[in-house]
Amino acid sequence: MSKIIAVWGSPGSGKTSFAVKLACAVYEQYSAVVLLLSADLKTPSLPVLFPDRKADELTSVGVPLSKTEVTQNEVIKSIVTSKDKMNFGVLGYKNGENKYSYPSFDSQKANDLLAITQGLAHIVIVDCGSDMDELSKASVQRADTVIRLASPDLKSVAFYASQLPLYTEPSYKTEQHIIGLNITRNDVYMPLEDAKAHFGGVSFTLPYCRELKQQMLDGELFKSLSDKKYNGKLKKITVNLI
Repeated sequence: MSKIIAVWGSPGSGKTSFAVKLACAVYEQYSAVVLLLSADLKTPSLPVLFPDRKADELTSVGVPLSKTEVTQNEVIKSIVTSKDKMNFGVLGYKNGENKYSYPSFDSQKANDLLAITQGLAHIVIVDCGSDMDELSKASVQRADTVIRLASPDLKSVAFYASQLPLYTEPSYKTEQHIIGLNITRNDVYMPLEDAKAHFGGVSFTLPYCRELKQQMLDGELFKSLSDKKYNGKLKKITVNLI
């Protein structure tokens, strides 16, 4: 059985860009079969990650989840691949899809999907929705490692003050989460030390990367970065996770 790494975070904390870069780093450093699962239905990831693909070239993870039974064959058909990465696949939602696009599903189906992905890849990285939809909840509960991402600002502080009390059940293992700060803006003043003191137990801080920001805007997150500082930090995080 493979390993699941769930990335959860406050809105605007850079979850998707970090999850993609982490998945790429694992793929490149360990020659692993990697699946990136984007569970967020509020902001579908496929049009962001594959902006040049036509609609009929993309398939949605909502399809296997809408079936009476989640099957491996349906999951495989829903994986979107990249020409440059032989053993790297993405599961996510398509442009225009929302919570009314498919029938609702329960935790059992979410876990069935996750179990199938574990049978297909060495590492499954889940980009969870901030509001913890059914698939995100199952991913956090099932994950071997949960990275809880925050940005050093009041919005992130307010988000966790509001949301963390909702996940006190032991199955969420919040005390075991790896807390990371992600500097997503190049402000003159960032209350970094204040944020570290507030969140407590911060394991890593990702530096601001203008190149990464541009890749996100251009839909080119699968491209390599030349930023040595960011790459060095990402490599250390990857080594500690795998």
